Amino acid sequence: MTEIDTSVPHSARIWNYWLGGKDNYPVDEAAGDAYTAVFPGIVTIARSSRAFLGRSIRYLVTEAGVRQFLDVGTGLPTVDNTHEVAQRLAPESKIVYVDNDPLVLAHARALLTSTPEGVTAYEDLSLYEPEKILQAASRTLDLSRPTALILSGILGHVADYEQARGIVRGLLAGLPSGSYLSLNEGSRGTDPAYEQAQDAYNETGAVPYFLRPVDQIAAYFEGLDLVEPGLVSVPLWHPEPGGEEPLPIGQHGALGRKP
Repeated sequence: MTEIDTSVPHSARIWNYWLGGKDNYPVDEAAGDAYTAVFPGIVTIARSSRAFLGRSIRYLVTEAGVRQFLDVGTGLPTVDNTHEVAQRLAPESKIVYVDNDPLVLAHARALLTSTPEGVTAYEDLSLYEPEKILQAASRTLDLSRPTALILSGILGHVADYEQARGIVRGLLAGLPSGSYLSLNEGSRGTDPAYEQAQDAYNETGAVPYFLRPVDQIAAYFEGLDLVEPGLVSVPLWHPEPGGEEPLPIGQHGALGRKP
């Protein structure tokens, strides 16, 4: 098994810390606190991203009738993982998680709980190998049936934008008509303080995450029919009724259907 280095901060563990999770170390808390000292809004971004994921899954299950999910770049388990949200509404749902982080693999058991009617599986594969991901997913999912592809805050780790687009195209190519893409990413153009903090973080030698302009995020959905309201700052996408008025943040997301 790959040795997990607890002496340097790790982006998945820092994100876990911001989400209120327990799978992190003092070095991650220190890095997370240093970031929040510069930009306190990062905790809102982390939690809003997670909330968008939950709302999009609920839409997929209840409105679109989807029962199969391919969650690529899963990250560490926290509350309301994809299978928990989906199977709470439709116990027969099947979920395949994909990540190639030894830390996530070590915690994958927490992702593999399932209802008796449904299935969850974890595949230790790289984001950069769409064909292998589809091949592995087909052991659990019937890829001739509509499937929801979930890419939540992962493509910013791909430094080359065209390569990131190619990954999305490659994964969607293996899914049939009626499938969906749920995607959200850190964005430029809404919150200069976030952009400044993230650019500074990227220069620390940590694994960088690149914020992208909204039009570049929109291009990930090329060829798909967007569910209303289209690509928006994530708090504005199907906000919970009766809650506070949602405010835009530097994180955009959408749900698109493959025609």
